[in-house]
Amino acid sequence: MEQPQRGIRAAHADSTITVYQAYAPEIGLPAVRAGRFPAAWKRDRMTWIKPSFLWMMYRCGWGAKEGQETVLAVEISRDGFEWALRHACLSSYVRGVHPDRAAWQRQLKRAPARVQWDPERDLHLQPLPYRSLQLGLSGEAARRYADEWTVAIRDVTPLAHEIHALVNGGDLDSAARLLPRERPYPVGDRLFAHLLG
Repeated sequence: MEQPQRGIRAAHADSTITVYQAYAPEIGLPAVRAGRFPAAWKRDRMTWIKPSFLWMMYRCGWGAKEGQETVLAVEISRDGFEWALRHACLSSYVRGVHPDRAAWQRQLKRAPARVQWDPERDLHLQPLPYRSLQLGLSGEAARRYADEWTVAIRDVTPLAHEIHALVNGGDLDSAARLLPRERPYPVGDRLFAHLLG
């Protein structure tokens, strides 16, 4: 099935969507134990959430990069996720979407969320010809994410290592069967149009 050039593909249920992040164990493990982000998690910094498991694997090197050894699956409310999309700005200027560069810069400065489209990845972490969402949260959005929207946090580091071992062993079929089931996320055109770039 042909994928749209830009789209949100994610594991989602009726009221939640799963996004991924990777942290050092001193942040990731307490978050898993408590099911919430600990006080040490910086609520005043930009944080990037990724609905694509394989894009997260590309970013964190299957949980091997320093400071990203603990891979988290964070289940958040769809209401919160969609609030972030409604209040987001594209992370780069796109002619035709923004009236001009100055207008985009003003919007970017005010927006509590930003959208970036990055090439989706295959099991070898090579780029695919379509793009997946990265959603940056700052200010109000980051605080809401940590303290209101988060429903559950799971440690998926063992899953990342298991899939990586299968890929390294050449068993791509078994690796693919273990991937989280990501499907198109239903967002209305009006919610999404300003973010397609």
